Amino acid sequence: MKKNRLLFLISLFCLTQLHSQIAVTASLDDAIQKALEKSSSIKNKELEIEKLNLQKKGIWNKYIPTVEATALYLYFDNRMTVDLPTVTVPVINYPLLDGKTSFDNYGNIFHGGIMAKTVLFSGFQIPNGAKAIEQKAIGTAYLTESEKDGIVKDVINTFDQLALLDEVEKLINDSEKRLNAETLRVTKAIEQGLAIPYDRDKIKLATLELASKRIEMEGKRKVVFKKINYLTGYSNEEIKNVQYQLSPYLIGQNLTTENKQEIKALESFKSAYEYALKKEKGTYLPTLGAFGGLTYSSLFDANATTPPLPILGQPSNLGLNELTISQNWMIGAALKWEIFSGFERKHKVHEAKINIEQVQNQIDDTKEKLQLLLENNYANYTVLNQKTEIAAQQEKVAQNNLNLAIKQYKEGLINISERLEAENDLYKASLGKISTLIEQRLSAIETVIATGDLTKYLSK
Repeated sequence: MKKNRLLFLISLFCLTQLHSQIAVTASLDDAIQKALEKSSSIKNKELEIEKLNLQKKGIWNKYIPTVEATALYLYFDNRMTVDLPTVTVPVINYPLLDGKTSFDNYGNIFHGGIMAKTVLFSGFQIPNGAKAIEQKAIGTAYLTESEKDGIVKDVINTFDQLALLDEVEKLINDSEKRLNAETLRVTKAIEQGLAIPYDRDKIKLATLELASKRIEMEGKRKVVFKKINYLTGYSNEEIKNVQYQLSPYLIGQNLTTENKQEIKALESFKSAYEYALKKEKGTYLPTLGAFGGLTYSSLFDANATTPPLPILGQPSNLGLNELTISQNWMIGAALKWEIFSGFERKHKVHEAKINIEQVQNQIDDTKEKLQLLLENNYANYTVLNQKTEIAAQQEKVAQNNLNLAIKQYKEGLINISERLEAENDLYKASLGKISTLIEQRLSAIETVIATGDLTKYLSK
């Protein structure tokens, strides 16, 4: 009794281990990794994540001071008109600047400097903006993982299709061997007058049908090879070297969609919109910056021609050799506060709140759909488990019927049509067993994908 209980516990433990695994061989795992590396869609998503990380760095870099150097040379030549209140010279009682007075001017100006600027306080726009981009990158990474699951499923199922065609080839070969042996036996029987040519022709027709199936099989195999080549980049020889056995995938019952990548991605996008909302609210606060630098300014070779002077009766030229302000050190702070922006900020804040609400609605709807999908996939998986068992029994029955039909035909108890019908029944039953097994494997993978834990289930 104790021994039976121990065996039961060991069996239960082993079954639990099987439930947590989707076994793949090393060669098949290599093919999966090649497909993930080759996928253009995965590459583009990874590049998108890289772009988002660069954008995040660009936002944080706004705290790093910027240094600008400027140089300016200017030659000016102009006529300046001045209209000032009249001034009277006391001694001679002569009015100066009576009405409009014009001056002719020309000269040179040079200005150069170097200035550093930095942001001290941005109203929390910089950190919130950077965190929003970071959450968007995280969400994109989750979507990338979800797409990887789809590629893994596609690779395994495509190799399963190739294995199905290999099994079809074996069934055709076995049927051809039996029919060829039957043809030899019937031909001898015809020569001895124990059979009629009709039997030989019926066998010949069945053999031609197998040849037609072989041609169809080879055509499908070429298509499958092309698809695997597209997915993995493998050559035909490399594809043939991928070996594994078709066996049912077993998964547990306590499944949940909590780890599904699409849900995690939407939650990250929601967090990104929440930080974007905080960033928009930060525009109501002032921004503070600091600056400092050194400038050099010079006015040289300048000249101004005055109108005729009252006593001299002729214009005067006022020259300036140089006026320079050098080593002009400057340091200061600047405050900018946009008090009213014409409701633009209010509208952006409202828009950010709408984005959050939309994503939350998506999260709720996606959770319900994924739960429904999981339940549907698991129900289909359990049905296919039962169909796999039935298909195996059908193959056994068909094999026994064929063995019996061969004996009965040799003894003349059944006709050639019944004999060939038994042959065809075995072909259909064997093909149905393999097809159902592949459907069961695909259903198990789709069920696990709905949980978001495919990588945890895969094992070598």
